[in-house]
Amino acid sequence: MWGVHQRLAELRNIEKNHRALTEEEKTELNICLDANLNLCRKVAYLKNQSLLATMTKDKDWQFEICSQLEEIYTVFH
Repeated sequence: MWGVHQRLAELRNIEKNHRALTEEEKTELNICLDANLNLCRKVAYLKNQSLLATMTKDKDWQFEICSQLEEIYTVFH
């Protein structure tokens, strides 16, 4: 996923500092934005699930959710 964010930054830099994006670059930008959106939704979903697990004192479920979140966060560090 980090590659998506790098490319997103590159495209934004091109658009902001150099020139208008080509149609192909605009398509690529939209793909990157959709990938980012999907990741943000997944993290938000897991955090909500984590809250529910905490509220219901379901430690196994909480551990499973935390493991999934850690997998996502590990990619970015």
